[in-house]
Amino acid sequence: MSKRLRDLIKVARAAKTAAEEREIIQKEQAAIRDSFRSEEAEYRHRNVAKLLYISMLGYNTQYGQMETLKLIASNFYSDKRIGYLALMLLLDEKQEILILVTSHMKNDLNSNNQFIAGLALCALGNISSSGIARDLAPDVEKLLGSTNPYLRKKAALCAIRVLRKCPDLMENFVPRIRSLLSDRNHGVLLTGVTLMTELCETDSHNIEFFKRLVPTLVRILKNLVMSGYAPEYDVNGITDPYLQVRILKLLRILGKGDSESTDIMNDILAQVATNTDHARNVGNAVLYECVQTIMNIEAEDGLRLLAINVLGRFLANKDNNIRYVALATLGKVVSADIDAVQRHRNTIVDCLKDPDTSIRKRALELIYSLVNESNIKILAHELIIFLQTASVEFRSDLAVNLCRVTEKFSPNKRWHVDTILRVLSIAGNCVSDEVCSNLVGLIASSPELHSYAVQKMVIALTNDYTQQTLVQVAAWTIGEFGDLLLTVPASEREITVSESDVIDLLDKIIRDPATNALSKDYILTALMKLTSRFSNAQKLRSVIARYQTNMDLELQSRAVEYTKLFGWEAVRDSLLERIPVLEQREMKSASVTSPTPSSSSSSRTQAPAPKKEASLLDWEDDLPSTTTTNTSTSAPAPVAAPAGLDILSEIFGGPAPSAAPVAPSSSGLDFLTSLTPTPSAAPTPVPSGPPVLNGPLPTMTVFQSPSAIIYFDVLKQSSTPNITVVNASFANPSGSSVQNFDFKVAVPKHIKLQVNPPSGNVLPPHNSGRVTQAFKLMNTLHGEKPLLLKIKMDYIRDGAPVSEMTDVSFPEGC
Repeated sequence: MSKRLRDLIKVARAAKTAAEEREIIQKEQAAIRDSFRSEEAEYRHRNVAKLLYISMLGYNTQYGQMETLKLIASNFYSDKRIGYLALMLLLDEKQEILILVTSHMKNDLNSNNQFIAGLALCALGNISSSGIARDLAPDVEKLLGSTNPYLRKKAALCAIRVLRKCPDLMENFVPRIRSLLSDRNHGVLLTGVTLMTELCETDSHNIEFFKRLVPTLVRILKNLVMSGYAPEYDVNGITDPYLQVRILKLLRILGKGDSESTDIMNDILAQVATNTDHARNVGNAVLYECVQTIMNIEAEDGLRLLAINVLGRFLANKDNNIRYVALATLGKVVSADIDAVQRHRNTIVDCLKDPDTSIRKRALELIYSLVNESNIKILAHELIIFLQTASVEFRSDLAVNLCRVTEKFSPNKRWHVDTILRVLSIAGNCVSDEVCSNLVGLIASSPELHSYAVQKMVIALTNDYTQQTLVQVAAWTIGEFGDLLLTVPASEREITVSESDVIDLLDKIIRDPATNALSKDYILTALMKLTSRFSNAQKLRSVIARYQTNMDLELQSRAVEYTKLFGWEAVRDSLLERIPVLEQREMKSASVTSPTPSSSSSSRTQAPAPKKEASLLDWEDDLPSTTTTNTSTSAPAPVAAPAGLDILSEIFGGPAPSAAPVAPSSSGLDFLTSLTPTPSAAPTPVPSGPPVLNGPLPTMTVFQSPSAIIYFDVLKQSSTPNITVVNASFANPSGSSVQNFDFKVAVPKHIKLQVNPPSGNVLPPHNSGRVTQAFKLMNTLHGEKPLLLKIKMDYIRDGAPVSEMTDVSFPEGC
């Protein structure tokens, strides 16, 4: 004979190894099988109970399914109890053997013993398939009208499963529900309200029918709130909080968008919010559901204010779970009543000091929503303090959002510059190119800021130049307005520096190994511009000449070209004049995902050079999309200059098309002829006609970096020579996955662009998969102007945001 259940559990727990446990279970299973074969009915319920325990340990027990059915068919309650329990645990609705139990369930549902009928209802409500639910639905409906509260509450819960499996039977159950709300038994009330909620969520047409029951629900809730101590339903001083929560949830569904129903609820909701004790968790659960109801119905302003004040009390709670719930709920309702939420601003800001990461994150999201013109200075100060100690996971998003609210609500331009500079000094490497572009645009377009901004930039660089974005913005500003450092009035002077001090500072930064290649490009261009603003041009020339043999091709190319300019004094000053104020441009995302913050240090790559001269300053974004990212038109572009004209783009701030390195011309005259427009210069001849292309062209590798490779498969049709179809594919050669990959395209005004959504936004490592995206280009000036693109990639690799950009040209005839 096999062991008793408690003996089996004791022996199994005493096993010291998995092998020993397996041996014990195998011996016990063999004994159980022998007992089943011997038809030992007196031990059947014990053996099935042991099978339940063995199943919990992870062993196969399918051989006991028929024994389960035999227990259900037994006339004894003790056998049926184990049988139905095994039915719910060992089988599921997909098992065909369930068909055999339908008739036994039907008999048990009509049993005179309420506990046997309750077992059948419990099993039916847990594992019934659609077929069994349809067959037994009339019996469940009949039990809903029973006079026995025990059966009525079981039948109401079982009806939920039946209606989920057979929604077409809903009309048979709806009339029965009204009677459930008139019962005095709280168990029946609770299950009845639960069934009503399920019917409303399943079919919105039922909401109109149940709205007539709102006064009844309000009466029940009022009795619970105003009743005295009821020991059978009391939970920590709250009368039946489970029923209160269920009623509040149902009222939220019935009152949404219905002012008439809301008017009936207003008084009782105010009483719940006022009288419920918030000192205990159970009271907070009721209050939270009450707040949710108030904010989702057509409640009056006073009631909404009361609800938000309840959430404010939650913020002062010591329980982190309650504080998190309060912050999450305030984040949802802030758009409905921002003034009421503003009253708790100080408490929300204090949550930034909480050690719990999730609470700090929710508090940050809420603070972004609270910022406006009146409190921008206070909240920006608090956010900057938090930024100084924020962990890596917060720093990137915090820096980007802080810059965004600063640009949107800045009270004046000087405060704007100061705040952005503080962010760049603390977390400049986490700031997107858009922020830098906007700051440069603000300084360039505001003459009153020129001297102030350039002094602030020098002070910032003197204190710390490890943030590459700060170095780039400061280098641009010093290059444009460095001469103002020497002529600023004493009343406005922030720092006293000489020409040598500025040159030495820039030289020190460009020599630093930590300065990236892009920042060195900016600094070299700034040094060149200072040659027309400072008197010590010889020192500047010697610093620039040092990089003519630099290993970095871009830096070397700039140094060679800038050095040649020193031989042409007549045109050098005019070429190095301050750039005019350029209009802000937007580059729209070609994907449906939100743009991620981009890094200031972008990789510089080379693409085929365009065969014709083309101004890239008039490019527009023809791409319809929901996300936008500004790009700078005033900072020197981090790309190689293929010809003489490109140095003008470098000096005047316009981005130049990238190209393969070109050997420097041996003739300075040829170099400057391409630089200097003269009346006698002949225009570039236009080809008589481009070649006609047809069919797919060879795959173009237009971009390559350590983290991304972009291929273009181009398709042309001779019948429509002005249309080019491009299928772009993106691969990741690195060993780390690239997340949130976002591909953007900008085109000149003469090109129309249509973009399809990408196939994904994650690039798997080691070129193990590709993301594709197709777009179509129409050149309205085909044969007159070439087909050009500017592309930008934003993504996250190893947790750090990266941004890369390059220009693309197509073969002649596209």
